[in-house]
Amino acid sequence: MSNPLQQLKNFGQSVWYDNIDRSQLVSGQFQGLLDNDGVVGVTANPTIFQKSISAGHAYDEQMSQLISEGKNSSDIYEAMIIQDIRAVADLLRPIYDRTNMVDGYVSLEVSPDLAHDTDATIAEVRRFWKMVDRPNLLVKIPATPEGIPAIHTALSEGINVNITLIFSINAYRDVAEAYISALEERSASGKDISHIASVASFFVSRVDTLVDKVLDDKIKATSDSAEQQKLKMLQGKAAIANARLVYQDFKQIFNTPRFETLKHSGAQVQRPLWASTSTKNPAYRDVLYAEELIGPDTVDTMPLETIENFKDHGRAALTIENNIPQAKAELEMLESVGIHYDAVTQQLLDEGVQKFADSFHQLFQGIEDKKKAIQGQQVSR
Repeated sequence: MSNPLQQLKNFGQSVWYDNIDRSQLVSGQFQGLLDNDGVVGVTANPTIFQKSISAGHAYDEQMSQLISEGKNSSDIYEAMIIQDIRAVADLLRPIYDRTNMVDGYVSLEVSPDLAHDTDATIAEVRRFWKMVDRPNLLVKIPATPEGIPAIHTALSEGINVNITLIFSINAYRDVAEAYISALEERSASGKDISHIASVASFFVSRVDTLVDKVLDDKIKATSDSAEQQKLKMLQGKAAIANARLVYQDFKQIFNTPRFETLKHSGAQVQRPLWASTSTKNPAYRDVLYAEELIGPDTVDTMPLETIENFKDHGRAALTIENNIPQAKAELEMLESVGIHYDAVTQQLLDEGVQKFADSFHQLFQGIEDKKKAIQGQQVSR
């Protein structure tokens, strides 16, 4: 009998694993997620690689070899992650083939230091695409204003793209437009568009983390019990409401005559991918975001803890379109109490880029520290 995690596919949702860890690849734990739990894709980001490379000793042997070859920290980082990305891509390749290029992808993110540099982002996307050399790679580009033209260029060149750090509905519309216009450009020049894949990674729980904090501050600042109750009722609502309204946009955008023309040439829809779906607030159900955003043509990328929790006690049901009028009303109520959507989503984008940049720099510092430790061990022998 299938477990709740496996049942998600019955509602048109794909489960991807939000982690890459070489120790899990070596032990077979990762393969078990593919074989037993219905995981059909993988995402990663600088924070994930920072934790994986810094923890344990899975990378020490390769790092020692690279150090002995005189490689610098940048070369060491790229050699290690490219090896992992290729290994994961190869393990996912049967899924990619079986699903006719719908699933079976692994993502690799461009440096967050390039988030506001269009030309440098394009150059790194091209370089990663060539280095990995796997058709089931998605290169991750952030949905910054400077990232949007890079997304269009990459897709128009036939490179698969995972657009990350999407928080606002307007940013999502820009991302969808970049995808469709890139496909139109390729199709108009007679190039194949049937093999191009893209997902739009919409971050979820971080919205509640920020909005709930602002609501907490407002609750503490008023002695009006009715106002306090009104503010409390809005906690834990913004993230799901935001994602559900994005899904409404997705349905509208990818069911137009404009996209139907591209579908006739083999184009896939650019699926919304729900990222940051682990529950940060212990007062909320630990599978809250995973349960409330289930629907056709969606992806949910989950860390291991959320996968295990959903497998154990998640409820698989069609939920993505529940209470759409209520979702609109909740965002309007937040505006009415002085929590402005555009300001919140802009802050989340800025913080998201910075957090990934911080992890990226910590990763390089971790490589430097390990490099010194390994060199010390080599000298002492």
